[in-house]
Amino acid sequence: MIELIQKIASVTLSTVFDVLPIAVIIFGFQLFVIRKKIPHLKQVLQGFVYVLLGLSFFLVGLEMALFPVGELMATQLTDPEFIYGSLEAIPEFFHWSDYKWVYIFAATIGFSTTIAEPALLAVAIKARDVSGGAISVWGLRSAVAIGAGIGVALGTYRVVSGTPLHYYIIAGYVVVMIQTVFAPKMIIALAYDSGGVTTSTVTVPLVTALGLGLASTVPGRSALLDGFGLIAFTCLFPIITVMAYAQLSQWRAKRNGSK
Repeated sequence: MIELIQKIASVTLSTVFDVLPIAVIIFGFQLFVIRKKIPHLKQVLQGFVYVLLGLSFFLVGLEMALFPVGELMATQLTDPEFIYGSLEAIPEFFHWSDYKWVYIFAATIGFSTTIAEPALLAVAIKARDVSGGAISVWGLRSAVAIGAGIGVALGTYRVVSGTPLHYYIIAGYVVVMIQTVFAPKMIIALAYDSGGVTTSTVTVPLVTALGLGLASTVPGRSALLDGFGLIAFTCLFPIITVMAYAQLSQWRAKRNGSK
């Protein structure tokens, strides 16, 4: 218990120093550039305290729970005894299809963590408000989450197979550029932003831990060379699925209008 309190206190102090430059810039511009008093100062200061406490508890939980759980799941799912049922059945050479449960877990964890992202919810609500309801909150969140799930699953396949990362990224952005030409103009900027909001507080820790744990347990893989890169997939594929969602909605609207 004492160690936990010391840990929380240490992380909180570190968080204060991390957030302090942001506060200095915001208050400095308000007071010395705009030269106006900060409205509702008491509420603003109270909000900063909540931010500090929330970040501190989140970072402690991240270190104590999310990273270990992600690595543990990767270790368990790649255990030869789990994959083949018994140690006697382990073949001499591994095949990428032996890790099907890893891909399923990666897809579901990518989808669920993205749905839970506060940043994505905030963007989806703003998009709905600005579009006058044309873009639904759940529609956008689901499209982004599906893309993230596909991206994480494909990223784990890359780790298992050991294929070069740049092949996937180049091919993915070629698809994005082609979609950009044909997708509705109102969705393009939002789609690109949707790729960024997936890499936030909930998704990044679990996906990173999964990649590092997977690369550490799959034979012949390096945690440094193969363990990273899943975040790139998590950013890329939501762009594709959001534009595909808009293109599909546009096609359905034209089809219904022509009847």
